[in-house]
Amino acid sequence: MLGDTSFDDTARDGRHGRRALILVENLSVPFDRRVWQECTTLRDAGWTVHVICPQGSRRDTEPEAVIDGVRIHRYPLRAATGGPAGYLREYGSALWHTARLARKVGPVHVVHACNPPDLLFLPALWLKRRGARFVFDQHDLVPELYLSRFGRGEDLLYRGVCALERMTYRAADIVLATNESYRDVAVRRGGRRPSDVFVVRSAPQTDRFQPVPPEPELKNGKPHLLCYLGVMGPQDGVDYALRALAKLRDEVGRTDWHAVFIGSGDAFDAMVELSRRLGLDEQVRFTGRIPDADLVRYLSTADVCLSPDPRNPLNDVSTMNKVLEYMAMGRPIVSFDLKEARVSAGDAAVYAPANDESEFARSVALLLDDPELRARMGKTGQERINGELSWRNSQTSLLAAYTAACRDRVPAPAGARRRAGKRPRR
Repeated sequence: MLGDTSFDDTARDGRHGRRALILVENLSVPFDRRVWQECTTLRDAGWTVHVICPQGSRRDTEPEAVIDGVRIHRYPLRAATGGPAGYLREYGSALWHTARLARKVGPVHVVHACNPPDLLFLPALWLKRRGARFVFDQHDLVPELYLSRFGRGEDLLYRGVCALERMTYRAADIVLATNESYRDVAVRRGGRRPSDVFVVRSAPQTDRFQPVPPEPELKNGKPHLLCYLGVMGPQDGVDYALRALAKLRDEVGRTDWHAVFIGSGDAFDAMVELSRRLGLDEQVRFTGRIPDADLVRYLSTADVCLSPDPRNPLNDVSTMNKVLEYMAMGRPIVSFDLKEARVSAGDAAVYAPANDESEFARSVALLLDDPELRARMGKTGQERINGELSWRNSQTSLLAAYTAACRDRVPAPAGARRRAGKRPRR
């Protein structure tokens, strides 16, 4: 995927065209699929795109790369451990590296910062003072994420993240929201004009999620396969799914299934241990992260896919990527009854009362007993992904947001690499 030209030569190309710099802290690129789709959309629209992000642990490990015409600058970053002090170390290191690499990239027309955390407005402000416009891409509502993840209530740290969110909204010229609920927060809580907030929904790459013939051997000798795909953090509900599967066995009396949990996260080891304590070792397998080809094999074979995110301040208003990916693969879904889950999945899912593990188990059993309903729901999901929820619609909104951000802009950033107000060296 790397280009034939050297990194430095390629980075100089297009310096007098439209240049965008995308800042990411919590995932590497192109592993962050939403950011990568945004990069390629902008590239295809004629932008020269730079990305600053952390290095991955197993992939995206090169410090510098040019991939499909997108210039990526990566820095080493150790994930936070040990409470608030660990986050301070992580975020401090990320900000230092981001500022260092932003100087290397030089002037840009647009700096596009993706949260979490709500700290990237700091390097964005530095670039704004040099003529860039600031697009804030709000992937998460960090105050709600804090409440949902840590359970500490509205304490001093909560008030701190609220203040950082306000400063980010205030600094931004344009806000990108992943759904209408997030857009409402930007207008209501962030004080943004509705005309400055654009909904750019995440959407799966349909070329990545193409069903293949099912492989019955993946069911581990059982009639049915259940699948979970996604991050495994404290707020993602994998513990709810495991307790629901124990109830499917113990309360509903169903043992005709095998379940596979695909993905990783900081709760992974705890979830493996919970599965063991619930006596699910023989019926549940944890794969960790796996190659795309294997992921597609499992999803193509799955009879039912699980979206067990519990209702909390964040999940109720967030769009879950796994739901969209299940739909792209034509799989029926069991979800808790969340506001944005219904907006995304519609009739492609069965909804259990929020956080009710027994009803979640019964909903799984309902789908296992009705292959015609499963097929109908899978078809509905695919139609929605290829229609109103397709990335084509998000591309239009993203480019409209950039047009609004660059309204009344001069054709190119001034001053190449010189600081504003400084005389050039002879």
